[in-house]
Amino acid sequence: MSLWIINLLTALLSFVIAGVSGIFLVPFLHKIKFGQPIKTEDGPKWHAKKQGTPTMGGFMFIISTVITAIVGYWIYRLRNGIDTTDSASFHPFYRLLAVIVFSALFGLIGFIDDYTKVARKHNDGLSVKQKIVLQLICSFVFLFIIAKFGDGSTKIDLGFWVSPSLGIFYYILMIPVIIYLTNAVNLTDGVDGLCGSVTFVAMLIFTICCSILGQNELSCFTMALAGGCLGFLIWNFNPAKCFMGDTGSMFLGAAVTATGLVLHKHLLLLLVALVYICEALSVVIQVLYFKYTKKKYGEGRRIFKMTPIHHHFEMSGFSEYKIVITFSLVGIIFGILGILSLRAF
Repeated sequence: MSLWIINLLTALLSFVIAGVSGIFLVPFLHKIKFGQPIKTEDGPKWHAKKQGTPTMGGFMFIISTVITAIVGYWIYRLRNGIDTTDSASFHPFYRLLAVIVFSALFGLIGFIDDYTKVARKHNDGLSVKQKIVLQLICSFVFLFIIAKFGDGSTKIDLGFWVSPSLGIFYYILMIPVIIYLTNAVNLTDGVDGLCGSVTFVAMLIFTICCSILGQNELSCFTMALAGGCLGFLIWNFNPAKCFMGDTGSMFLGAAVTATGLVLHKHLLLLLVALVYICEALSVVIQVLYFKYTKKKYGEGRRIFKMTPIHHHFEMSGFSEYKIVITFSLVGIIFGILGILSLRAF
């Protein structure tokens, strides 16, 4: 059985598990009143009608991804006769496990944040400081594991330029990269179907890249998550019957970031994650410009109508469907450039 067939079956099974689990999870979340609090200052005023929509739906693709990625991996090993008595042959499994556990831990941080919001009936969960501390701990552990069982290189690979070995400074530099990207994915979850669709595209691109780079075991995870995202989108397309919550978006953020770092192709990660990067960058630009103009002119001014930038498009008359399609197409275009960068360099 070829790897692509295993991956397709893995994705299909993940899709089914995620989609079917919504039949039970969504009514359950309604029953226990785990609805999303909405602050209109964080989005267009018409988002107020989404108040109370069940959150934490990210469990759909988290459960499906974890189960099917591990099952797909072991089928791949058994079908290809990989020597299970050779300890070195388990290094790819440890890397895969590191990605899964890292993603799950960030999902747990998101769950704590979601639960706090629901319990307080308010849109404020964990404080920024609490989130960052938890994220830092998880990031340190992840980098330690992939250094031990993965690519021990401490070079930054931009394709057209590869840095000299940076030693411990490489890991110091990667910490803010992890924090930025994971939270950037979190910020992308502001329009029905957006984060799930963009991540679905990212995981398909990563799957192709895994094949090119010979990271076959990791492709079991990327395809499992792609299928899980697709199954979740059944419940999340506009009008959403369920939100992924920080539980889901933090899991996705960690998954995208960890996959890119395990592949050790930093240019590829930047291109595949460009939509998320721009989402977070729009917030940074807006805040800095507002503070600058307030200090200079006495009143804060804005570049965008609202941030993250998907809200700017909403305020400019784009429907949620159009935003999802547009951002996904951008993800496809830059993802293809990422694939080409592997061939070019």
